[in-house]
Amino acid sequence: MKKVIINENQKGFLFRNGRFVKLLSAGKYHAFGDREIEIVSLKEPLASAKCELDILLANGEIAKQTSVIEVADQHLALHTVNGKFEGVLRRGKYAFWSVVDRHEYRLVDMSTPEVAEDVPQYIFAKLPATVYTKVEVAQYQKARLYFDQKLICILDAGVYYFWKNNIRVDVGLVDTRLTQMEITGQEIMTQDKVCLRINFVCNYRVTDYVKILTEIDDYVEQMHVAAQLALRDYVGKQRLDDILANKDEMSKYVFDRLKARESEFFVEITDAGVKDIILPGEIRDIMNTVLVAEKRAQANVITRREEVASTRSLLNTAKLMEENQTLYKLKELEHIERICENVGNINLNGNGDVLSQLMSLMRTGSPS
Repeated sequence: MKKVIINENQKGFLFRNGRFVKLLSAGKYHAFGDREIEIVSLKEPLASAKCELDILLANGEIAKQTSVIEVADQHLALHTVNGKFEGVLRRGKYAFWSVVDRHEYRLVDMSTPEVAEDVPQYIFAKLPATVYTKVEVAQYQKARLYFDQKLICILDAGVYYFWKNNIRVDVGLVDTRLTQMEITGQEIMTQDKVCLRINFVCNYRVTDYVKILTEIDDYVEQMHVAAQLALRDYVGKQRLDDILANKDEMSKYVFDRLKARESEFFVEITDAGVKDIILPGEIRDIMNTVLVAEKRAQANVITRREEVASTRSLLNTAKLMEENQTLYKLKELEHIERICENVGNINLNGNGDVLSQLMSLMRTGSPS
């Protein structure tokens, strides 16, 4: 004989010769001979290692104390216990003890990937990743949504969930921000047979998120080629000096050519321009030599101009002093003052006034 104790949070199944006999509540029981008692928890789903679920549910007493849900193919059951989400139930039949807890279920159709709007998104954090697909679209993106390779709609920024079933779900993300395309090191020959390397830049943003995939193959490469051809067309008809003098005109020409075709590329071209013009080494040396010669010539012209202006000023001053003796004397005193600033000592005698003696000393050059 074996003593078996069933606690308050447990139930017991009595078996005789391997057949289910009845449900046992909390208490003390004895198992002997062909009698066996299996103890189960009220917190766990109704199940038995010795008996199938349907056989247990056929018992009226068990049926009254359990909550039963059956989930069909392509469906899910959202399971809540006492108002709190517990988990998801896949295809099959389930039974839970309702003696202590209140069990509620919500059946969800998974035959289509769309998740109903009234299904709260927080539950997906508690669901296994095998039952749903998560799609995240950033603030600067749009997303093309496909079911079995068929376009369904364009998704705005946000987080989206789709049920996993026999329908394939694909998403194509498109960047809606202003994007820069660069053409670097493009070698082009001018009309006067000088080979230039040009770096060009173009800014654009996508306008049609569907057609840019379905009606054009690699739109970035096609824009790149269009810009190259426009540059070649312009540079090939211009001389080097004209190109260097009219870089903005070349930028406008290429921009207008690209702008005229933006509807073909399904983009909006906002601006474009020449970034750098790189000359061959020998041409660069020649231009540097020319530039130095030009600057020297300009410096010589300025020097000659200043010398002429200085001479003219001296001539005008001389004429004024010749016509005005007082001005002449003042100018003479000014020069005496400047000379005296550099003289250490001057010895004078009592003969004549000071100014006359200073003038005499300046003429003889005898100050000490």
